[in-house]
Amino acid sequence: MRRHFLFLLAMALPLLSPAQERADFNVVPKPRQCVEQKGGDLALSSVQAIVFEGGDEMRRNASFLAGYVGEVLGTEPPVRSSKVRGPAITLRLNKKMVGEEAYRITVDRKGAVVEGATPQAVFRGVQTLRKALPPKRTSEVLVPAVVVDDEPRFAYRGMHLDVSRHFYDMDFVRQYIDMLALHHINVFHFHLTDDQGWRVEIKKYPRLTEVGAWRDRTVVGRNTGLYHWQRYGGFFTQEQIREIVDYAARRYITVVPEIDMPGHMEAALAAYPELGCTGGPYEVEPNWGVFDDILCAGKDKTFEFVEGVLEELIQLFPAEYFHIGGDEAPRKRWEECALCQQRIAKEGLKGDGKHSAEDRLQGYFMKRVERFLNSKGKKVIGWDELLDCDVNPSTTIMSWRGVEGGITASSKGHDVIMVPTSWFYFDYYQVSEDNWNKPFLIGGYVPLEKVYSFEPAPDTLTAEQKAHIIGLQANLWTEYIYTKELAEYQVLPRMGALSELQWMLPEQKNYEEYKARQRRLNAIYEAKGWKYCKEEFKD
Repeated sequence: MRRHFLFLLAMALPLLSPAQERADFNVVPKPRQCVEQKGGDLALSSVQAIVFEGGDEMRRNASFLAGYVGEVLGTEPPVRSSKVRGPAITLRLNKKMVGEEAYRITVDRKGAVVEGATPQAVFRGVQTLRKALPPKRTSEVLVPAVVVDDEPRFAYRGMHLDVSRHFYDMDFVRQYIDMLALHHINVFHFHLTDDQGWRVEIKKYPRLTEVGAWRDRTVVGRNTGLYHWQRYGGFFTQEQIREIVDYAARRYITVVPEIDMPGHMEAALAAYPELGCTGGPYEVEPNWGVFDDILCAGKDKTFEFVEGVLEELIQLFPAEYFHIGGDEAPRKRWEECALCQQRIAKEGLKGDGKHSAEDRLQGYFMKRVERFLNSKGKKVIGWDELLDCDVNPSTTIMSWRGVEGGITASSKGHDVIMVPTSWFYFDYYQVSEDNWNKPFLIGGYVPLEKVYSFEPAPDTLTAEQKAHIIGLQANLWTEYIYTKELAEYQVLPRMGALSELQWMLPEQKNYEEYKARQRRLNAIYEAKGWKYCKEEFKD
């Protein structure tokens, strides 16, 4: 009798209605326009293929989408370059559309179309469609009939990762890039060198990784004077860098490298002490902070070194921009260095009531490096301290000490990327200003709502100043971020708020409405196994 019952149940199962879920285009970042249409829902299981029109990039986009659909339904639809009978999701180029990243999604019961003027635009549409789908496995998804029209507010939408203080391997870097793609972020600011470690192979200067990539000890806590006496470090080979750049490019993310100079160079000085003013001895720095020893601006061999390093990195990073730092460079050694003082005299550098001759020496240093990079077809980004150094207006300023540097820079004709600490330093706490030990971090307090409140181009700016605000990004410095899980937790869900500011028009912003959409994005984090801060989503 029991065997007979099981047989009857098995026969009845195919007759049961499969569980159905609905897609929802209330995603992060919110599309500029989403209009419901008549025509009925598209049953995702009925899609016969992902059809692409175009070349290899469009095929790749189609393969991404097929994979996302497979994650939801358990089976990937095939990818085809020609039309199929029955419903399909078609990816195509539409040269009539305006904007490199503007896309349109059209859905009815007969199928869906994702289109844009470029493959990059189509990829953004694919990501939006992906986020509209349920994050977990189900047997059926009904995609509503809609027309989505969308495009970004800013061309530069960045996210930073410091691998110098704590090193992150290839797997995590790839994961980080995937996280950026999910959020429509298109620039990966890769901070590769600092006092505590040099993380990229330079064949002309092998000691940069033989010596500079490793420190013998690491301070415990906030510069307590106590140390973990354990060798720590790592670096990326040039072949690995090529792999990272290619992985990002396939997701339409540009990797902008940063080699910070003339300060934050103790790892390089430990490897090549002749590049410093005193000749050392130096060590790869075990502490956090700002240090007096920087590159000597009076030695020609310093510029030979810098150009040799940049020459190799230019071959690895095809990005239009190259970040050369310029922050937190104390002048103490330059003031005491005969060669630096000779350089000041030779170049006729003079201080005024506001800036010293050594400030002008850094301006000379940065302009000389910029000329070299310009000659190689690169544009330079630097931190806002460069405004004190009389650098060229062609230098793009990354304003981190507040918004004032960005406003000043824009009034002087510099392009500006806004990265003020009080809104976009994701190594700061996001739970409570007083809860400084859960987890143990550098300090500061940047909750999710604070991130969302920022306006990078306020109406107090002139139209000309606003035109120079080309984008914004958030930074993850890693002095106290020593595991990938903690890195995930620090950037998520704040990366969602950042993406809305980068993508959406300010009049679309509504924090409570954003939080509802962020909950759906949180579900994707959970499906991926990514850690995130749940403080704002307890209710």
